[in-house]
Amino acid sequence: MSGPLAGVRVIELAHIMAGPVCGLMLADLGADVIKVERPPDGDDTRRAVPPEIDGESAAFLMMNRNKRGIVLDLRRPEGREALLRLLDGADVLIENHRRGTMERLGLGYAEVLRPRNPRLVYCAVSGWGRSGPFADRAGFDLVAQGVAGLMSITGEGPGRPPVKMGAPVTDITAGILAAFGVVAALFDRARTGRGRMVDTSLLEGGVIHTYWHSAIAFATGTAPGPLGSAHPLNAPYEAFPTRDGWINVGAANQANWLRLVRALEAPTLAEDPRFRDNAARMRHRRELTAVLATLFRRRTTAEWLARLDAAGVPAGPVLSVTEMHDHPQVRARRMVVDVPHARLGRQRTLGCPVKFDDAETGPRRGAPLLGEHTREVLAEAGYREEEIEALLRAGIAVAAEASESSDASPRRHRGTARKTARASRNSRKAPHSPA
Repeated sequence: MSGPLAGVRVIELAHIMAGPVCGLMLADLGADVIKVERPPDGDDTRRAVPPEIDGESAAFLMMNRNKRGIVLDLRRPEGREALLRLLDGADVLIENHRRGTMERLGLGYAEVLRPRNPRLVYCAVSGWGRSGPFADRAGFDLVAQGVAGLMSITGEGPGRPPVKMGAPVTDITAGILAAFGVVAALFDRARTGRGRMVDTSLLEGGVIHTYWHSAIAFATGTAPGPLGSAHPLNAPYEAFPTRDGWINVGAANQANWLRLVRALEAPTLAEDPRFRDNAARMRHRRELTAVLATLFRRRTTAEWLARLDAAGVPAGPVLSVTEMHDHPQVRARRMVVDVPHARLGRQRTLGCPVKFDDAETGPRRGAPLLGEHTREVLAEAGYREEEIEALLRAGIAVAAEASESSDASPRRHRGTARKTARASRNSRKAPHSPA
């Protein structure tokens, strides 16, 4: 392991996106993240298909690279005891279940985990946070975007249907905020010797994206509406159609506006009282957009990019996701990389968005097979080989076979997990747990 978090051990009891994003950020910075999944099928994202890559969920591969994976049945005492032994040597626990789930499992932070390991940083990522009238509700990105006001400011204008941001922005942001909170708690622990709880949510991950819009609402008492690609405070700052596509232009101050006018070869715009300064341009933004759209349609995107770059005007193309993957700056920043996967070979994934001058960060391995590291992680927790085999035979733990970590069929390793856990389920009755 390398990176600033090398030596930090994280136990991830998280699924789908927000919690796994937190684990992903920490793993990219060097932490040893151990993902604990439930039998028989693990994280729900393993079944978030299509698309699949040779039987493996593309979504799971993306969200869980760099992690080691084990399977434990936390509904059974032996599974909980195994988890507690892992947590005895851990620095961080991440979970993103509804409030009360961990307590029902006998794994509550205040009641069990903090007394047992006072240095543990406990990170809870939820839909709405652990306090307030919504604390016990399930949370989803779509719902959080609506409550956070994001859908009211996204889209092409008044009278149109509400539009969700294309990316699951509250999920991803909540995960990043959680990782930020974890690192702050670890820093504090270095001074005090005590861990603490980190609590954030999809709601808060959405609300913070309204910094500009909330500032306007606080100042005016009026809620801003959708502006398409335009900016609520500066103009011109939006996408314009060209002869063969679209281009984003950020002439967001007076100097860049005058540079843009020269690049457009339209000197009269600088003298037009409607566009004299930013305040005037914002008052007449619709007229400004119409004038500029006509001018930009005269050349191709590539021609405009060359002219605007030469003039010093910030601009860029509107790319598809696949075009973004091949952009030279994206490549130069190592934001698209290949990692080894135990069964699929080399797999493409996104890189780490934070770099350091003297430490390697980013993906080192692909997402784990279901139970790929169960044996080695339990051994690290002090379990003897015969104890591990007993847990496997009872279906309390599930491990991928050695052949399944190389070239075995994905249906085979999933079937092994299901078969082992099915036998254990048939021997008992227990409530379903999201852990």
